Amino acid sequence: MAKTHNNLYSKIINLKNIFLAYKKARKGKTKKPDVLEFEQNLENNLLKLQEELINQTYKPEPLKTFILRDPKTRKISKSAFRDRIIHHAIINIIEPIFDKIFIYDCCANRIGKGNLFALKRFDLFKRKVTNNLRSEAFCLKADIKHYFQEINHDFLMEIIKRKISGEKVISLIEKILANTPKINLPPPPI
Repeated sequence: MAKTHNNLYSKIINLKNIFLAYKKARKGKTKKPDVLEFEQNLENNLLKLQEELINQTYKPEPLKTFILRDPKTRKISKSAFRDRIIHHAIINIIEPIFDKIFIYDCCANRIGKGNLFALKRFDLFKRKVTNNLRSEAFCLKADIKHYFQEINHDFLMEIIKRKISGEKVISLIEKILANTPKINLPPPPI
């Protein structure tokens, strides 16, 4: 049986971890109104988040849903800044556990595996397949429509529970997953 990790909740709710999560959540967003508002009372807001986590009274705010047209039309659901801090606090602790089981070439949201890494790996495989560019090859670029809205949360939680056995962590993740958009926007025009 694979090793499961317990006692992670105390690491998630540690104030140093929450502060680090805040710094990650604000990166590139320092001028956004919700970030500026949160920072007006930063210490108290971070302590309040920690207290909610300690008492297990934390509840995510409803998602804000809007349409983005850049370049294709997409429906976006955005978490409140305080909730993004919690997301980062969780990821800071559980990411190293799950990163070990991802395939080497998975580049999605992984440290040190951004666009440049992906392009270099693509170039390596392109050269292998084409015998160093001497023959023709094809590549399929695909996107899974509405992936995050459609993923089966029960199945996702089963995967998470294979690695994490802490009841408080599982409950916190389930609260976040249960936070679905409350506004039903009309489908984008075709």
